[in-house]
Amino acid sequence: MSRPAATIHSRTEPAEIGLATVAPKPARVVLAALRVVLGFYFLWAFVDKLFGFGFHTAPAKAWINGGSPTTGFLSGVEGPFAGPFHAIAGAAWADWLFMAGLLGIGVALIAGAGLKIAAWTGALLLALMYLAEFPLGAEGMTNPLIDSHWIEALAIGVLAATLAGDTWGLGKWWGRHVGNGFLR
Repeated sequence: MSRPAATIHSRTEPAEIGLATVAPKPARVVLAALRVVLGFYFLWAFVDKLFGFGFHTAPAKAWINGGSPTTGFLSGVEGPFAGPFHAIAGAAWADWLFMAGLLGIGVALIAGAGLKIAAWTGALLLALMYLAEFPLGAEGMTNPLIDSHWIEALAIGVLAATLAGDTWGLGKWWGRHVGNGFLR
């Protein structure tokens, strides 16, 4: 008697079983909440730099008022990577890229779609911010190598790897349209 052939899914097709078989519902809910909170964290940084609500960006330094989202942070960089970061501080292309990154990562996380792209671009953005604030020997640091940028990048990676956008998000719908590849 022959056995039915097993269904093999390619890496570009959305997984049929999904996160429900990997994590129980309470874990999926916590991951979805983490996704939304991190998304709001990035989106808020974008909105505050765009409009200057006075939390981290003064209204006079808002992007819509002619301010540069990268000048304040990058021009104050000290340490081994100061030169390259000072060189791009205030460059129009750097401002646009930084703001597009904050917006795209924030929207992707909140929506639950495009989490793999958000994970890669978020990790790149956070790695560059880590290098700009390179903590090795910095005064007041509690750890000489690891800071919150690592934690945030890893958290976004976990969200993408666990399909956290499928819970309270557009992940399942998005996956049906783009497959399970890089765009997922």
